[in-house]
Amino acid sequence: MECYLDNSATTMCYKEVADIVYEVMTRDYGNPSSMHGKGVDSEKYIRDAKDIIAKTLKCKPGEILFTSGGTESDNLAIIGGAMAHKREGNHIITTSVEHPAVLESMKYLEKQGFEVTYLPVDSVGEISLEDLEKALIPGTILVSIMYTNNEIGSCMPIEAAGKLIREKCPGCLFHVDAVQGYGKMRINPKKLNIDLMSVSAHKIHGPKGIGFLYVADNVRILPTIYGGGQQGGMRSGTENVPGIAGLGKAAKILFDDFETKMDELRELKDYLIDEVTKLPDVVINGPAKQNGDDGTGRIIYSAPHIVSLSVRGIRAEVLLHALESKGVYVSSGSACASNKPAISATLQGIGVERELLDSTIRLSLSDMTTREEIEYCVKALEEVIPMLRKYTRH
Repeated sequence: MECYLDNSATTMCYKEVADIVYEVMTRDYGNPSSMHGKGVDSEKYIRDAKDIIAKTLKCKPGEILFTSGGTESDNLAIIGGAMAHKREGNHIITTSVEHPAVLESMKYLEKQGFEVTYLPVDSVGEISLEDLEKALIPGTILVSIMYTNNEIGSCMPIEAAGKLIREKCPGCLFHVDAVQGYGKMRINPKKLNIDLMSVSAHKIHGPKGIGFLYVADNVRILPTIYGGGQQGGMRSGTENVPGIAGLGKAAKILFDDFETKMDELRELKDYLIDEVTKLPDVVINGPAKQNGDDGTGRIIYSAPHIVSLSVRGIRAEVLLHALESKGVYVSSGSACASNKPAISATLQGIGVERELLDSTIRLSLSDMTTREEIEYCVKALEEVIPMLRKYTRH
């Protein structure tokens, strides 16, 4: 049996997505900037995809800007936003556990003379709103906070953060990396005071190489790609129409009966956590409950598809390949950074024990994941962990 549990790295395309991508590439392949019929047909796919996505966000189709994916969306939002507002200030706020697409953009801006504040996180991966409030100063022009952590699944207090930013720094841009959040929970950017939001198609059963940036109507950013002036001059280059059509189709399918799909996904995650925590020396990193009380009265929000666990005494890479030999595919961390193992800043940030930092794997589900796959994964863990302990015990 094959059990794919690395959906935070990438998902399998829906069949209907692959079909429409093929159709656009082989039949409706015109350049959307062309004025003849082929171009008009091609341009309609773009309009339709914008309409579909806009409905999922309760925003206007004109607020959707297509990119090559989450990384470009993050770069455009952060660098384009900062450069457009540098006369108003040079201070930016982000968190210490962001995706490399955000953190590397921040490093670039620091070299350009911007000052960046990196907010720490607590044991479940959340920032403190008090820390955010203290960091907000008159010269703050941009705040970038991820919606869902790609390694441990914790959700940031986006609604409260957005409200705080509006109250204390009304002119400050609020960017949210929602690559792991979009398609896993309902997101209304306007209600959350989000100005810019990044999304990637291949995390929601769409094609790779396509994504979008939500840009609120009143928001000004500078382009980072120049050329023929497509998409209102904000992102030049002939649009990736097959990818855009695939993204639109994926969003349409995923958000059909969305609540039922997410409820089923949460049930699978709860079952997985319940079963793996019965195994000896297995520790769940980040929030173990989904949208539950942490014991202090605070409600912790967690994504329905990500489980980070450490197995004491067994290196993640060894466990990963042992599971792979049984047809179970997981990740030893974020697959978006590189295929070279490195100590996770997120795990360090939430205070994971030193000896567990190199013993952590990530299991990530999708709406395609079945109960049978989860049961098979648990059984595989029950078999490989004792076997690996025999070879690692001293």
